[in-house]
Amino acid sequence: MNNIPIEACLAVSTIMFFAGVYGFLSRKNSLMVLMSLELMLNAVDINFAVFNRYLYPGMFEGYFFALFAIAIAAAETAVAIAIIINIYRNVKSIYIDENITDLKN
Repeated sequence: MNNIPIEACLAVSTIMFFAGVYGFLSRKNSLMVLMSLELMLNAVDINFAVFNRYLYPGMFEGYFFALFAIAIAAAETAVAIAIIINIYRNVKSIYIDENITDLKN
């Protein structure tokens, strides 16, 4: 990682983050929205690791923040999938537009 410039790591992280934002805003499938959210969280984890490596090379605070964020993302995914399964059981669809109109009635 010492040979990779910080700009390259941040460029990859930026591309991942904005691909997640695009997917989050443009998808109608709730599972795809969840995957886009995970992509954004992974981009943030890369930033934690990169800034820790370049700013504080002998310390592990950025890595600990990344591990904590991964644990939070896993818990968030478990809860979100449980909610999506319950909505699917009631509405028989995982598309966001159909779920909102059916749940209002």
